Amino acid sequence: MNVQFLGSGDAFGSGGRLQTCIYVDGGTTRFLLDCGASSLIAMKRWGVNPSLIDIILVTHLHGDHFGGLPFFLLDAQLVSGRTRPLEVAGPPGLESRIWDAMEVLFPGSSRVQQKFSLDFVELAEGNIARIGPLAVTPLGVIHASGAPPYALRVEVGGKIIGYSGDTEWTDALIRAAEGADLFICEAYFFEKRIRYHLDYRSLVAHRGELGCRRLVLTHMSSDMLGRIESLDVECAEDGKCIVL
Repeated sequence: MNVQFLGSGDAFGSGGRLQTCIYVDGGTTRFLLDCGASSLIAMKRWGVNPSLIDIILVTHLHGDHFGGLPFFLLDAQLVSGRTRPLEVAGPPGLESRIWDAMEVLFPGSSRVQQKFSLDFVELAEGNIARIGPLAVTPLGVIHASGAPPYALRVEVGGKIIGYSGDTEWTDALIRAAEGADLFICEAYFFEKRIRYHLDYRSLVAHRGELGCRRLVLTHMSSDMLGRIESLDVECAEDGKCIVL
C-alpha cells in the first residue's frame, strides 16, 4: 500500500507547500484523505490520475481540507470524462457545503447532472462506516469548522492509517493512532499553543500514548518548517511517499 502526501501544507501555503491532500493507493482501491483547494494541481503535478480515485474522505469543512472538491468534480465531468463511481464521505453537512461552494465558485455548476455515480456519505462520530473496502471510524476532535470535525481511523487491506485532521490535543488522537501502521498528525506550531491546533511540544508530551508504528507530522506553519532539521520526528513534505 502506497501513501503519498500530494499536499502537506497549511491553509496559508507556508513554505510554498500545497494544501492538505493525502493519496492512498491500495492496488484495487484508491482514496484521498482530505482534498484541499490546491489538490487537483497536486494530483497533476505528481502524476496521480483523479479519474482512478474511488473514495474521498474529508476530516472537516475548511477550505484547505475540502475546497478542492468543486475543482475535482468539474474536472471529472468536463475534462477527464469520468465514468467511475465516486464516493465522498465526511461530517454532517458535507454535501450541502460542497454544492454551496460550487455555486459560489462556478454559478450553475451544482445543477449539472454528473455523468458518473456520485454518492455522499455522512460520517457519524464513533460509528464505523463501511465505504467500499474501507472501514472508516470518525472520532470527534476540537476544531471549529461549522460542522463536526473528525480524526479518522481507516482500516483497509490489513493496514490501519490514522489521521488527526486539525485539532488541539484530545484523547481521541490516542484512539485514532492505536495499533496504526501509520499515524499522520498535524503539528502547526512548535511550542505556541492556540485553540483548535496542535503544537509539537504537546504532541511529544503525549508521544508515549500513541500506539502507532510510524508517526509523520504534517500541516506545519512557517514556525515549524523553520525547525524541521532539529526535530526527532518524521515530517511530511509535498510528494513524499510511504510504503506500508
